[in-house]
Amino acid sequence: MTKRQRKRSAKPLPASRLRSICTAKSLGFRTTREVEPIQTLIGQDRALGALWFGSSIDQPGYNMFALGPQGSGRHTAIASYLSEKAAEAEAPEDWVYIHNFSSGHRPQAMKLPAGMAVPFRDAMAELVDDLRNAIPTQFQSDEYREKRRAIDADFEETQERAFEDLRKKAEAQNVGILRTPMGFALAPMQNGHVIKPEVFNALPEVERKDMESKISALQSDLAAILERFPILEKRRREQIYNLNAELTGMIVDASIKSVADQFAGVDAIQKRLTDVRADLVQNVELFLQPTEGDGNRPDTQNLAARTHEPQFNRYLINVMIANDGDGDSKGAPLVVEDHPTLANVVGRIEHMSQFGALVTDFTMIRPGSLHRANGGYLIIDARKLLTEMFAWEALKRALRSKKITIVSAAEHLSITSTISLEPEPIPLKVKVVLIGERMLYYLLSTLDPDFGDLFKVEVDFSEELIRSEENTALYARLIATIAQNEGLRPLNAAAVARLVDEAARLSEDAERLSLRVGRLADVMREANFWTGTANRRQITAADVDRAVEEQVQRAARIRDRSQEVIERGIVLIDTQDAAVGQINGLSVISLGGFSFGRPSRITVRVRMGSGKVIDIERETKLGGPLHSKGVLILSSFLAANYALDVPMSLWASIVFEQSYGGVDGDSASSAELYALLSALADVPLKQSLAVTGSVNQNGQVQAIGGVNQKIEGFFDICLSRGLTGDQGVLIPSANVAHLMLRPDVVKAAAKGRFHIYPVDTIAEGIELLTGMPAGQRGKDGRFPANSINALVEDQLRRFANVRKQFGENGDKTENFAGKT
Repeated sequence: MTKRQRKRSAKPLPASRLRSICTAKSLGFRTTREVEPIQTLIGQDRALGALWFGSSIDQPGYNMFALGPQGSGRHTAIASYLSEKAAEAEAPEDWVYIHNFSSGHRPQAMKLPAGMAVPFRDAMAELVDDLRNAIPTQFQSDEYREKRRAIDADFEETQERAFEDLRKKAEAQNVGILRTPMGFALAPMQNGHVIKPEVFNALPEVERKDMESKISALQSDLAAILERFPILEKRRREQIYNLNAELTGMIVDASIKSVADQFAGVDAIQKRLTDVRADLVQNVELFLQPTEGDGNRPDTQNLAARTHEPQFNRYLINVMIANDGDGDSKGAPLVVEDHPTLANVVGRIEHMSQFGALVTDFTMIRPGSLHRANGGYLIIDARKLLTEMFAWEALKRALRSKKITIVSAAEHLSITSTISLEPEPIPLKVKVVLIGERMLYYLLSTLDPDFGDLFKVEVDFSEELIRSEENTALYARLIATIAQNEGLRPLNAAAVARLVDEAARLSEDAERLSLRVGRLADVMREANFWTGTANRRQITAADVDRAVEEQVQRAARIRDRSQEVIERGIVLIDTQDAAVGQINGLSVISLGGFSFGRPSRITVRVRMGSGKVIDIERETKLGGPLHSKGVLILSSFLAANYALDVPMSLWASIVFEQSYGGVDGDSASSAELYALLSALADVPLKQSLAVTGSVNQNGQVQAIGGVNQKIEGFFDICLSRGLTGDQGVLIPSANVAHLMLRPDVVKAAAKGRFHIYPVDTIAEGIELLTGMPAGQRGKDGRFPANSINALVEDQLRRFANVRKQFGENGDKTENFAGKT
């Protein structure tokens, strides 16, 4: 035994150690109206420092992952900090998509100075509206019509002159030119009339051959004239095109000049205007096409609507990124993407149905959150991102390539062959902040080889704060800030003190305060509600108590059902008397956000065997690995402490009685060891006591989780049956600092009706449970007579001796019915 194991039996804890209480007087104010609000999260210096570093370093891959539990204020803190950071930065460039005149299915990305995109878009829309009115009007002017008629008249006159000359020549030779449905035909004539075929055939052969020769020559002349017609038509079209171009150029130049002057010095816009002018001149007929219902005249009363007609889209501007476009917002963008689908992250290309087909153009390209956050900050919930198809890979691809490429899910899956657009990628410069749980961060770090290269900054939010006077004052300011931001009634000092105590209970540590402000805010909102129902102006401690009680009541149906089956004797739990090899273990059941303690009967049976301790839970595949580890430690403890000079000849079985689900964790290993020692020593254990705590190979009792819920679970069973003053719970001494028990448990302990015993070693615990000394090995190497350890060792020696005798006689050990 070690020195620590030789200490006296443990004494029950005084009531003052069972719950650390914050007093209203210690806070130094009467209500939260007197408290100055706090502008930042408390206790998150590490996270805020990492956030500053990640947002300040201008190097690739230094994106951030904010990890921590739900309700720790990660979203609020990050959004608040980055909004201030973004406001101090310069607004990044604007980006727009424009029609590619040389390759229409590949829209071009165009960079503009910050604040230029929206005015340029409006100016181009106005330009198209102006031209939609001005061009048809000028083309209907008398001057244009006269010039157009002159070109047409010259073309017709040239045609008629050629036909007239040929006609006269043919008439002189008694040949007529006839127009037929099949074209032109030549026929012999006599006295101004076409000769009928039978008359022509009756002519002398000499005359017929002479006429056929004349007709053949004239046909050659006619063919020559007809061959000239396409050349004449082409010249006519060229003349009309030049006329239209000249007129269009004058109209367009006047309109474009005003736009060019508005954006003087912006080279990208000047170049675009030059390209637009050239295309307008070349495609002026787009503005001359009549619209349904308007005849041949332009509709000057609905020009804005005509701007959106598809044929005019090629001259419009599709704004993807606009910074400070309205002159009000300043700085870099900050975008929070709540629904990070593939389309919402990288953008999408929309289509519309037209005559049974899906059509699109560059004006139907829609920006994603990467576009809107370009040059600034993008906040995304990591779990939501990972659950959306292709979104995570698209984000990584954009960050690696430093450009935004719009790709649809249909293209990824190759489920459509629809002709679509291939927009030019837009350069990307953004800081991405993913927010998720710690487990998610560690899984990504382990399983995704790209994650570490793209998210190099770990922003780790703490779950708790050391409970000191200074930090308690800060926590009071945090409570006041939440009340102010949520529009709640002011809290008096007692209510704040009660919330501080509740924060310690939420952290499961009397020396810490929970930083999961979301749950704290929920309690405050509900307390505010109950204050309203009582028509009070201030939230009191009673309101906080009721809010907590109502939360428990809403979630406690399963807990109450579990206690009910114990009270009715359906599930067997003893809270008085004593039994050999039987003990009350404690476990915690968590359902949603509610946890409660539940006692379980653990029994042990022993006999002579081959030194094996059977874990029935493990054998039936109901025990988890941690529970199995705890059972194996029991074997090691026995082998190292008892009957060292003989082989371990024990067979023991351990089981959680009436357990029909999985069992895991090692917090019951000390209880299992107590029951095992009881069975070996044949000494009963007090059933008025329950036990929790893990044990190591040296017999030291180690800390466990959920100590408050476990104690309260056993207390509720004892309370329902009647407190006797002998009941209590054995806990590891290391868990004393975690005690934040309910007030009713503390009150019962103060009256001596329920006890909490801290123990450091198995020796201390077995003495409490049996009322007998554990016994320390003396100089002679033996334990004191009638001590627990002596009885255990004697039993193990008997098993070994009997096993040896059977071995000498050649009999099988398995046929021996040992002591139970």
